[in-house]
Amino acid sequence: MSITVGRPAGVQKIQARFVVAGLVASLFFLVLAVRMFVLQISRGEEFQEKSVNNFVKESRLPADRGMILDARRRILVDNRPSYNVTLTPAFCQPSGAPKGYCLEEVLPKLAAYLSLTEDEVKRAKRQYRKARGLRRFREFTVKIDVDQDALDRLEANRMDLAGVDVQIAPHRNYRHGTLAAHALGYMNEISGEELAEREKKGESGYQIGDYVGRRGIEQLFERELRGVDGAQKQVVDVKGRRLPGADHWLGGTDRVTPAVSGHNLVLSIDLDLQRAAEEAFAEQTAGAIVAVEVQTGFILAVVSKPAYDPNELTGRITRARLREISEDPLKQLLFRPAQAHYPPGSTWKIITALAALETDVVTANTKFACNGGYTLGRRRWRCWRAAGHGNVDLRDSLKHSCDTYYYAVSDRMGVDPIADMARRFGFGERTGLGLSPEVPGIVPDVAYYNRVLKEGYQRGLALNASIGQGDVNVTPLQLAMAYAALANGGTLHKPQIVRRIEKADGELVRALEPITVRELNLPKEDVDEVLGGIWAVVNEAGGTAYGRRLRDVEVLGKTGTAQVVAIGATRLKAKDMEFFTRDHAWFAAVGPAEEPEIALVVLSEHGGGGGAVAGPVAMKIMREYFRLKSERASQASISTTTP
Repeated sequence: MSITVGRPAGVQKIQARFVVAGLVASLFFLVLAVRMFVLQISRGEEFQEKSVNNFVKESRLPADRGMILDARRRILVDNRPSYNVTLTPAFCQPSGAPKGYCLEEVLPKLAAYLSLTEDEVKRAKRQYRKARGLRRFREFTVKIDVDQDALDRLEANRMDLAGVDVQIAPHRNYRHGTLAAHALGYMNEISGEELAEREKKGESGYQIGDYVGRRGIEQLFERELRGVDGAQKQVVDVKGRRLPGADHWLGGTDRVTPAVSGHNLVLSIDLDLQRAAEEAFAEQTAGAIVAVEVQTGFILAVVSKPAYDPNELTGRITRARLREISEDPLKQLLFRPAQAHYPPGSTWKIITALAALETDVVTANTKFACNGGYTLGRRRWRCWRAAGHGNVDLRDSLKHSCDTYYYAVSDRMGVDPIADMARRFGFGERTGLGLSPEVPGIVPDVAYYNRVLKEGYQRGLALNASIGQGDVNVTPLQLAMAYAALANGGTLHKPQIVRRIEKADGELVRALEPITVRELNLPKEDVDEVLGGIWAVVNEAGGTAYGRRLRDVEVLGKTGTAQVVAIGATRLKAKDMEFFTRDHAWFAAVGPAEEPEIALVVLSEHGGGGGAVAGPVAMKIMREYFRLKSERASQASISTTTP
């Protein structure tokens, strides 16, 4: 008889449980192994980077903005060392600190030490709250260009300012103050809206607290001038303080990414000529000066008065001071050479003369009798010389600036030929210089008057337009480019102010070439007749600028006096009139006579008579231009002959 011995039921249950437990443990270790593979192998670099960022502080290394140099490579604008105060959100609220520590403890103290405005405090709080994730380890600027007293207060209270740092940064430095201020422009802080707009355009590298060009060359060449910021990584403790000897924890990550400086700009402006122009204009209250190269259109000097100090606008300016500048009745911020237009007065007569010659309304020898004015219907248009000029031909009309001649000419040909000639010379359109928003000016024709006047075009309107009055308005820059085009035989150039763009080491990036807007296709004999007339203005006895002529160089020129208000029965002297009712004083000149090099326009806003006020200013500038040219030629000759 055989007996079968089986396992007890309890033992079988225990064995089953061991099997289940083993399977569960195996599954757990399998999941753990897979997870470790993902963390250490598949995404190892990602998590290593995140772990590094948890204790690595990344600071910006601000790039130097490119310098602005004059035509002889002398520095007009560079950068000076300054101190910015920054805050890193992650270190402003260290672990263990009570909730709200940064906003309730650190920022109020920082505001007191730096004398922050209410807006600056609000912005800092907004930046702090916006920081999320790894952005909490990125610093943002609280205040730029902090003065020494504020720095001393910060240093004395560093232990109470977790996450706060002082960063050495370049700050814009305009070496000559107000000199050429409107051309150079200034900088101020980028707004949140602008930052968002630049990000949409893919223009990276900007953040709140950064400064950008606002006007002039600083704005127009922002992209070229701005460099590329670098970065520095450091191992820090929970309060953002550097841990000495711990940088090896960074492993293979780049510790320093050097900043790249912006490009330098070499201008066509000559510092010496610019200074001479501003000194010659010192006694004038307001106005503009533009000097350009006749053959290229490059600007040699440009003045807008009154001017601001770019250092003040780029620095720590108060709201009260900014409001004072903005509300100045003389409009300091206005770039008068291109942003304002004026009736050109008799400087416009070259346009009317060329139109009359081209349409065969007159020849160079056609004469009109001037007895002090011109009568049309029941109205009398007065010549500036009440006694009249007698019989006047084209040359005499320019030499003596006889209004009656132009009244008679325009009465015969109408306003449209004048407007057509003016547009060919660039009037009525923006020049494209780009240093500020430009006004196109006004060139009235029949269609214009029919549009703006209830009664439409009237015959007498052409008479006003013929002498640069009525609705005719031009910018000083337009007038300078027109006289340059006349002097070079009929090529209208686009005005430019930058000749070269270079790297910081001087390597050429791009050279800017002259740009032709259009060829005017003027008959040479017509141009010669008009040039002969404005030569007589300065160089023949009886010319309106004869007393202002240079003794050693022949210069061509044209005076202009533009009325701002209607003349009453008696013509008052400028000193007896309110400033804003006085005439504008103009002078346009080119020189030398044989081979013109420079075209110059001077506008003294509400200055009075062109010959008496603007003429002397223009001649002082012309004299300095030729003196500098002679002096530099002598220096060049000596340097080439000296062994």
